[in-house]
Amino acid sequence: MDKILEAVVMSSYPNNVKQGLVRRVIEAAKQPMDSEQCWSMLELSTKLYLTGDTKYKREIGKEVLEVYGHYHPEEFEEFFNVRFLLSLLQEGYGPLGKRSHYVLDYIQLGLQFILESPSANSIFSLLRIEVLRKVCERPSPKQCAKISKLLTQHPQCIPTGKHQVLFCQQLIRCIGQFQCVSEGEEDIMEFLEQVNKVSGLLQRIWRTQTSAILPSLKELFTIISSTEEQEAPSNALASVVQFVPLELMDGVIRNLTNDDSITDVQMMTAIGRMIDWVSWPLGKNIDKWIIALLKGLAAVKKFSILIEVTLSKIEKVFSKLLYPIVREGALSVLQYMLLSFQHSHEAFHLLLPHIPRLVASLKKEDSNSATSSLEHLAELIHCMFFRFSGFPDLYEPVLEAVKALPIPNEDRIKHLLGQNAWTSQKNELACFYPRLASKSETGKIGLMNLGNTCYMNSIIQSLFMASDFRHSVLNLTEGNSQPLMTKLQWLFAFLEHSQRPAISPESFLSASWPPWFTPGAQQDCSEYLKYLLDRLHEEEKTGKRIYQKLKESSLMSQAVEHHYLNKTLIEKMFGGKMMTKIRCLKCLNVSSREEAFTDLSLAFPPPDRHVHGSASVLPVEEIGPQFIEPPENPSQLTGSPWIQRKAPIARDPPALLMPVEMLGSQEPGEAGNPLSGDAVGVDAAKDPLSAFGEQACAPIDSRSVPDLINYFLSPERLTAENKYHCEKCASLQDAEKVAELTEGPHYLILTLLRFSFDPRTMKRKKILDNVSIPVVLKLPVLVAPEETEEVCRRGKDRAAPESGFVSVMYDLCSVVVHSGISSESGHYYCYSRECTDTVPHGQPQDGVPKPASDKQLDFEIQWYLFNDTRVSFSSFESVSNVTSFFPKDTAYVLFYRQRPGRQSCLLHEALAEASRLHGEPSLHKDLMEAISKDNILYLQEQEKEARNRAAYISALPKSPLWWRDFDRDKDDDSSSGGCSPAAGGGGSGSFHGLVF
Repeated sequence: MDKILEAVVMSSYPNNVKQGLVRRVIEAAKQPMDSEQCWSMLELSTKLYLTGDTKYKREIGKEVLEVYGHYHPEEFEEFFNVRFLLSLLQEGYGPLGKRSHYVLDYIQLGLQFILESPSANSIFSLLRIEVLRKVCERPSPKQCAKISKLLTQHPQCIPTGKHQVLFCQQLIRCIGQFQCVSEGEEDIMEFLEQVNKVSGLLQRIWRTQTSAILPSLKELFTIISSTEEQEAPSNALASVVQFVPLELMDGVIRNLTNDDSITDVQMMTAIGRMIDWVSWPLGKNIDKWIIALLKGLAAVKKFSILIEVTLSKIEKVFSKLLYPIVREGALSVLQYMLLSFQHSHEAFHLLLPHIPRLVASLKKEDSNSATSSLEHLAELIHCMFFRFSGFPDLYEPVLEAVKALPIPNEDRIKHLLGQNAWTSQKNELACFYPRLASKSETGKIGLMNLGNTCYMNSIIQSLFMASDFRHSVLNLTEGNSQPLMTKLQWLFAFLEHSQRPAISPESFLSASWPPWFTPGAQQDCSEYLKYLLDRLHEEEKTGKRIYQKLKESSLMSQAVEHHYLNKTLIEKMFGGKMMTKIRCLKCLNVSSREEAFTDLSLAFPPPDRHVHGSASVLPVEEIGPQFIEPPENPSQLTGSPWIQRKAPIARDPPALLMPVEMLGSQEPGEAGNPLSGDAVGVDAAKDPLSAFGEQACAPIDSRSVPDLINYFLSPERLTAENKYHCEKCASLQDAEKVAELTEGPHYLILTLLRFSFDPRTMKRKKILDNVSIPVVLKLPVLVAPEETEEVCRRGKDRAAPESGFVSVMYDLCSVVVHSGISSESGHYYCYSRECTDTVPHGQPQDGVPKPASDKQLDFEIQWYLFNDTRVSFSSFESVSNVTSFFPKDTAYVLFYRQRPGRQSCLLHEALAEASRLHGEPSLHKDLMEAISKDNILYLQEQEKEARNRAAYISALPKSPLWWRDFDRDKDDDSSSGGCSPAAGGGGSGSFHGLVF
């Protein structure tokens, strides 16, 4: 019979003839027949249903299957077995490359005939596993809809328990990748139907299993808040939210807005994508969820997020008022965005060019929906007129457009404004207004991001805030032969005297650009800093010195005078020296080598190594904001690690090591931050890979900057493959290597090596360990015996002369933060403050310069946050806690300034003398003229912009496709650089043909 049916179906007879013959075969199939004949017919009908190249063949296959399911249940059950279904689901059916798309339809068809059979439970169990696997493979919207149809008809196949939650989450992931490939209306309607089937399945599951709702919403937020995806998730996700019970809204929003693990960038990305959901047709309650989240952010004072989102999305929301299908929700969201944005006119003014056209379009529509929307819109416009008066020229065209519409009374306007404000405290929003319209309240100037150049901006601002260095650079004479230093002088001068909110460092970037850097790509700020300082040093070192010589103090000896006058500015400001000693453990011979450095690259100790309280260091002191004198009793100081662990070294007099201490740090703070660069001295020998171990990406117990320095200075055993070639023994021997600081730099730069190369993944991983940053650092510096005696005579430190070490105090001035998990991406910004000597150096008492005042250790000293163009007030508390709140934001490069009254008192005195004689740096004539001209130009630009805004209103495009083009432009608009807080902006909608 199967041969007859196959011959009929494949024949060239007309369909009506075929149909008659098929009917006879089907009727005959209702009669009893042997098992072999049943299998043959089931195999043929399965082939026709799954691989038939016409709808007619598939219909015949379906009819035959249904007949055999009804009249031959035992044979059908035997044929429709677990093994066969597993093969269908995992391997498919049909030739390779042409697998059938109807497997799920086939299974759904067959299930109705085995519901009461003994094998039913086994089949349901198989399907519960297989549908989860299928969903994890991210099927197309059509296949996803088939799965949903199957599970809706046969809920026994829905995964249960933990698998059910995972299934919901993966189904949401699928929806997030749905895209409508066509803009034809029929295709869009089919797409919408498919999405509704999938989201309807979620609704069914949530009704019976409410415990799956919150994990599903968490997954949804993870998707829409991701900043790492190449494409924005589909707006089809809006269909998921509409089925969430509204009674859960308050709790969900409260948890989201109070979750410290969610960064501002993630929250901004999420709310921005939710606002894009107003484009989703026929969605319910979407506007309620968007408004609830905006209100939640206002409740926790996340004003910066609200401002960025409003300004980037309000025009798009406004444009949706043209489309009746989404108008109601769009109007609700627009009303809240406008009425809540009361600290600045900027959001409302973005809409001014578009209002007359929209009003004309709604009047022309002449529907109840359009009329109602016009009245609401007019009410909003008059509220804005009331709130932001004083722009008659700009408002005239808008007032003309709405003059025939009802005008709300003043009480109504005040009620609406009072009801929707983000906060009743106007001063809480003062720092956000105006938005780059004038210089920051801080008086500081930002730097424009020229395309992932935040690494340079943060370094430049840190160097600028190093006041001694800045003054020296600004005091350079005209006509010098150091082109890079001259460009830096010009940049510093503009940062000091420009009236612009932010300036472009383009000229300096092109001059200081390391040749191996890739344009437009994120770079390592530490690598850039090292290159920059080296360039500046070499430029002066080659005979192009352009600075006026600092007047030497009368206390300077000729040797010291010669020592300082032969240094470049970079050496004077950032240069230190370190002695590396290697002792052979066989003959105890010691070799030593002194080298200069401009920064210390600090590796992290291995996880099993705890440097707190090790033999080579003193326990960390945490002391309040007051001046701390060094210990009176030298016995309090910890001895050299060699003395503690080994016998004294031949020909190397014992020396007492003063370990690193920190004062005034705050416990909750994290400070670590990272990028690998060329390590100095001992650091190069300590393999950062072995030091990082398993720490990468897995925070462990908190460490501190002194811990890392102590690890850097601690002895290292050279053994096995790393043995030392001893010249005295003339062979490889076990040895011990140790580094000692012999000259502390004026500005100490510390780089925390947070990136390690993982040979398994061939990528650099970031160490996210919490590292506390001390506001004051106490550093041991080894000095010669005669220097030690001089230091003690002058009262610089109370360490015993025979110790060989003096304690040098450093104040924290800048912290460059890296935000992200990769050295090749993320964003840099920096915290900075100006550290200066508060007591004149020229007024010592009994030969001892006074220490800095208590204010130097006070946490209230003003900090600033430099983030490209934005400059704001900050605090040391913010510096300390940044990583606690944002785990991916970690301190990377630290700048400390040496206090006077220590090893470099001579340089301090020379700087003070120069400052006393010259006062504020006086710029040369050409530079002053350039700054004055640019300030005048900026004022002219501001006036021109104000005039052009009125002219722009009357210059709207006349094309009927303007709104469509306008929306698509906004949809396709993405962030210009990885450093932007809104990087990864909204993507285009999935159904332009319907909505746009």
